[in-house]
Amino acid sequence: MEFKRKVLAYITRGFDEDCELLVFEHKDMPDAGLQVPGGTIEKDELLIDALYREIEEESGIQRDSLELFGKISKMKYYVDERDSVYERNFFHLKLLTQAEDYWEHKVVGDGEDNGLTFCYRWIPMTEIPPLAADQDQAIDLI
Repeated sequence: MEFKRKVLAYITRGFDEDCELLVFEHKDMPDAGLQVPGGTIEKDELLIDALYREIEEESGIQRDSLELFGKISKMKYYVDERDSVYERNFFHLKLLTQAEDYWEHKVVGDGEDNGLTFCYRWIPMTEIPPLAADQDQAIDLI
C-alpha cells in the first residue's frame, strides 16, 4: 500500500457571518469536483513549507498575503482504487490582502497538475457543498 503525506489549506476571508472559503474547480475537468488548495509533501520538506508552496503553485497567492491560524487536524484518508493511504494535514489560513471574487490560475510546479488551469471563487462558510475526495472532512474545525 502506498503512503503519502498531504497538506490542505482552508483559506478564508471575512468575519463571522461574512466569512468565505476559497475553493476551485479544474477548468477542463469539471468532474474533478470542488476542491481547496493542497498537495503532496515532498521528501525532506517541512510541513509548513509544503503548505505555502502548494498554495502559491495552485492559486498564485503569496505567503506574505496570508496569516496562518494553525494546523487544525491530521486525518487518514484511504483511496481503495489506488491502494493508497494519505496522511492529510489541514491548515486554516486567513487572506490578509484583497482578492478578486473569481480568478483563474495556471498551475506552476513539478506535480501532476502542472499546466492545469484552476478556477477560483469564494463560497460563504454557511453554504459550502461537499468537496471532492472528502476535502471538507475538517471544515467544521474552523
